[in-house]
Amino acid sequence: MVLRRSELAAPYLAAEAAADHPAAGQAATVAMERSAALAEWWPADIWGHRALWHYERAGMELEATRAARLIGDLRSTAGDPLSARRYYAEAISEARDLGAEREQGLAALGMGRAAMDLEDVTTARRLGQIAEELLERAGAPAEEITAARELRGQEKEVS
Repeated sequence: MVLRRSELAAPYLAAEAAADHPAAGQAATVAMERSAALAEWWPADIWGHRALWHYERAGMELEATRAARLIGDLRSTAGDPLSARRYYAEAISEARDLGAEREQGLAALGMGRAAMDLEDVTTARRLGQIAEELLERAGAPAEEITAARELRGQEKEVS
């Protein structure tokens, strides 16, 4: 129903009817982002998976990788960091294969945040360090690098 009757459906349905996978993927991504902004988690998740599917069909590997990461972000924000890890792992693997260090760094950052939500501080801090290194090499915006540094934290000497 969400894919057929919401106001976000019209551009998606038009692109899907035309078998325009890139446009359908983009329309589904926009619908996912709008639904997530309204905390409509279930519709946002459906839209995210439709975007991922269309990008895969179009052979748009970087966009599919980004869609997997965004599903991870969505699930983590919605309070399900455990299932978010699957999407972050997929995004990390695909981004590594593509040589997309910024996307890999963002997925590592997301996975680190999910680990922190699951109270796995050691893993979270290690992923923060990995994300920071990748994001710095990729020339990512300062706020992304800062977020990775904050996740990594600071070592404190124990006496």
